Amino acid sequence: MKNGIFHAYGVFWRLDEIDWTPGKGAKKAFRLLGRQGMNQGTIKIADFRDQKGIYILYGNYGPHYVGLTKELGLGNRLKDHLFDKHKNKWDRFSWFSFGKVLKGKDADGLQKFGGSAAAALVDADSQIDDIEALLIQAMALNNVAKMNFATAQCWTQIKLDEWEKYLGKVRK
Repeated sequence: MKNGIFHAYGVFWRLDEIDWTPGKGAKKAFRLLGRQGMNQGTIKIADFRDQKGIYILYGNYGPHYVGLTKELGLGNRLKDHLFDKHKNKWDRFSWFSFGKVLKGKDADGLQKFGGSAAAALVDADSQIDDIEALLIQAMALNNVAKMNFATAQCWTQIKLDEWEKYLGKVRK
């Protein structure tokens, strides 16, 4: 059984589709919402803000910066780059998460997360394939050999004006 390095990913998400400063309090925290599917009963929504992984910032001329989240989650690392030396140099990003998206849901109807696969459990071929798939996806390459992740699933960014529509579908 293959077990890859990455378990979820999103490519070319837009910076301006995230409310980075929604207010104070736990319920007002910014979110990195992604979805799979669109219809009630089959839709899955997850908040990738606290996930660990690799991310790529893109500006007008392509990839601008690559980072790795170890302690801070993906969301906080991205938010840091809104105010550091990368400010105003990027408007899109891709991310590749080590954490597993579980079948269970939290109180808000969002998918729960599990830990990442231990390196010892990821076979060498899957590691190599996942790294190649990351590079192909992150650079939007059209390779002859279309590499797929061993276990990672693609998540589509939920646009700000669609949040309530989709969240309503998982809260019912």
